[in-house]
Amino acid sequence: MYFLGKLQQGWRPSGVATVAMDYTLAALKVFASQLADSTEAPSSEGSSTAQKLFGIHYQRVWIQGVILSAKYQESGDGNLVLDDGSCVIDLFVAPKEAESRFWRAGMYVMVVGAYIAPKSEDNYPAIKVHKIVDLSSQPHREAMWYMEVAEAYNLFYLPSLLAASSAS
Repeated sequence: MYFLGKLQQGWRPSGVATVAMDYTLAALKVFASQLADSTEAPSSEGSSTAQKLFGIHYQRVWIQGVILSAKYQESGDGNLVLDDGSCVIDLFVAPKEAESRFWRAGMYVMVVGAYIAPKSEDNYPAIKVHKIVDLSSQPHREAMWYMEVAEAYNLFYLPSLLAASSAS
């Protein structure tokens, strides 16, 4: 609860705004609980900071789930808590995204953003939101999402893992 308490006080992880995005790296479709297996990817000079999961370098993730709570600061920033069915994840929403739509508890959303590996006692995964879309009106959204994550794993992530293990 330490991390959640800090969020409610308006705390922001250091270095969030300074990371340059490399848009040649795909946004991984994952369940939030899988982010615990991420490691910091070695970077070469001039490259931006990246994480590594399933043997794949990434900076952004694609998550879907239900908003459990939404809090907004006077600055316009939003702090959302999302449950994707595997764990709870914290979302940092910039004023631009917060003002275009009032995000509230109970909405089912798709989120793409920069993964932030928090240094907290609770080790909650967190995302700096780049894009958030309300999918609440889509009747099969959750079932389809589970299938999309499984398909991405089988088509892209598993072959990458197998290739990496056979190379070592």
